[in-house]
Amino acid sequence: MARARVLIVEDDAGVRKAVADALDAFGYDAALAKDGQEGLSRALGEAFDLVLLDVRMPRLDGHEVMTELRRARPGLPVIFLTARGESHERVKGLRGGADDYVVKPFGTEELIARIEAVLRRSPERPVSVGVIELDGLSVNLERREVSRDGHKTTRITEKEAALLAYLAGSPGRAISRDELLSRVWGVDPRGMRTRTVDMAVARLREQLGDDPTDPKVIVTVRGTGYMLAGTVIAGEAAG
Repeated sequence: MARARVLIVEDDAGVRKAVADALDAFGYDAALAKDGQEGLSRALGEAFDLVLLDVRMPRLDGHEVMTELRRARPGLPVIFLTARGESHERVKGLRGGADDYVVKPFGTEELIARIEAVLRRSPERPVSVGVIELDGLSVNLERREVSRDGHKTTRITEKEAALLAYLAGSPGRAISRDELLSRVWGVDPRGMRTRTVDMAVARLREQLGDDPTDPKVIVTVRGTGYMLAGTVIAGEAAG
């Protein structure tokens, strides 16, 4: 199983190293950023499972980084690192979208426990899906084959399979276009005006036989994005 990647955004070199050593000891893959600007760049340009974000930093502070992250990666888990007594900072961070906070100085066990708890409930950790079965529809994502009632009907593209896999990894959750652009297409959605996701969903609906005027499989969630609806049975693809 791949090690979860955690980005540590902290301007104190000693704290960065101590946290990185603790994460490594507990089986995490730690990456480091020395200030808010570097942290934001890495968080948007690389794949991470969680970000540990200090509040008071040069160039960009934690709240500024959080604002940009929530625009581009709304489902990326973030834990704020705050100084003792800064209750207003903790409240501001949580209202700004942080999943949790840890007060400095903190113990290793507390930090790891909070990371584990956030990752367990994180929407950006979709389950691994090989085959999707939904209302008579079956999709083998590895072979990219679509079947209905046991009869193969078509093949989807690699990108369509990746999009469907991501939606299926979090069934019943509305996933934003920005999150899909970031996690499926691997691009930074900040400032982008594109219909890439909408066009891909339209093509995928056509391949799945999902009526675009009344979709039952990939549902549009107004103001948010898309959601895989219905009861999904996910399994591993046969060899």
